Amino acid sequence: MRIGIDLGTTYSAVAAVRGGTAEIVDCQDGRLTPSAVFFDDGRPVVGMSAKNMAAVSPEDYVDLVKRRMGMPGPVHIDEKGREYRPEEMSAIILAHLASQAGLSLGGEVREAVITVPAYFGDAARKATRDAAEIAGLRPLRILNEPTAAGIAYGLLRSESGTFMVYDLGGGTFDVTVMRVGGDDLEVIATDGNRALGGFDFDNILITYAALEILATGGPELRDGGQGEARLRAACEDAKRRLSQLDRAMIRVAGPDRLHQVPVTRRRFEEITAGLLARTEDISESVLAQSNLGWTDIDKVLLVGGSSRMPMVADMLQRLTGRRPSMDINPDEAVALGAALLADQIEPEDRPVVVGPGAGGFRDVTSHGMGIAALDDRGVRSNTVVIPRNTPIPCKRLRDFYTTRANQAEVCFELTEGDSEDIDEVEVTVLDMIALPPDLPEQAPLRVGMGFDADATMYIGLFDVTNERFLGEYQLSRPENMTREAKEASRRTLLELEAGRE
Repeated sequence: MRIGIDLGTTYSAVAAVRGGTAEIVDCQDGRLTPSAVFFDDGRPVVGMSAKNMAAVSPEDYVDLVKRRMGMPGPVHIDEKGREYRPEEMSAIILAHLASQAGLSLGGEVREAVITVPAYFGDAARKATRDAAEIAGLRPLRILNEPTAAGIAYGLLRSESGTFMVYDLGGGTFDVTVMRVGGDDLEVIATDGNRALGGFDFDNILITYAALEILATGGPELRDGGQGEARLRAACEDAKRRLSQLDRAMIRVAGPDRLHQVPVTRRRFEEITAGLLARTEDISESVLAQSNLGWTDIDKVLLVGGSSRMPMVADMLQRLTGRRPSMDINPDEAVALGAALLADQIEPEDRPVVVGPGAGGFRDVTSHGMGIAALDDRGVRSNTVVIPRNTPIPCKRLRDFYTTRANQAEVCFELTEGDSEDIDEVEVTVLDMIALPPDLPEQAPLRVGMGFDADATMYIGLFDVTNERFLGEYQLSRPENMTREAKEASRRTLLELEAGRE
């Protein structure tokens, strides 16, 4: 059985195609499940039950894992000293979602299309795939969230045109321009910020409320413990109410009394205006990269729970002259699109890392990919080989040169990013590559870099002097888990699941 999973920073959703129609699957917590884990005596609890325990025992509570995907190091250490990586914590959430979906659908879920922010890099995408495998799922696609939303709007609404998907979730922001027509979808350009979302709007409101409480003689509640957890929950609730009301009261219990901080929608919009402006700048940038103007956009689609804030629609109306579309629930569009794609993938299709690249859907690279090398001044810099927003599949060739005669080997450093400044991009050091003997100084070495139709990356090296292919190299990032580590994590997860029964 197949499903689509929107693995969100703060909330996740599951969808499936039943009777030819994509539908959200009700899980234990309803249509949305908090992407949170609480360790109850060492056993993981997922969803609203976990979220409700955040203020009681914050040291056993884990959330916002999505922001750490593709990064090394643990996100949680349990009472026995066992360290949990971001992939493992996400696997706990994915296993819960798959189990709940199976109960609702009446069968075992084995395969899924799982969505990620369009701006996720290669390491974060690989980490998401690893999380699915640890959870016991076969990842049919790791699909960009805006692309999934475009699929949902294009297929469910049978609409065509040039769309902008404005995706402001709980922890990440993406904006994508795409053309949709019939069953075809082509992404033109995408950009975003994996550390900009509703959580950041919450943080500003938390600071505002905390300072107001201090000004009236109250305690400092930003203590990293129960006080801050209660304050966060109260501010999150007030923010949601401000999407419906002009005024809300932030109520939080202190050690001595109940503290109440009034806040108006206008004041909330004033203190968070800088965050909204950052999303506007990114939207304008993607439009420029698409060689389009606002008048060329037929519809702006709102995706992500934080896009419900009225100031988002007001800003986009100011830019476009018309209200953005919320024809499909912004919290559910991504999961629905993922389910539609899962239903269309042929059984014999092999898993891929990024999609889609076939079957009517065409995506782009979300980051520039290149090589670290010495420039004309002898300064180590980034040379972009495949620019960001290059349509997939693609292949690019670029010549680099040896630095001395008889050079025996070369250090191959792959970069991810668009800046020439090596300090502003991610660098992955591949294995040292042996070179043929007797190469002269400045001997050309041709690098071939590309993505196939499934967006699987490959790198090849060719000795131009001797007309000799030196080999093809797979990307192995130290940030990601080894096969042995994944297998061990899978065994641990099975043990944890057995302990809950």
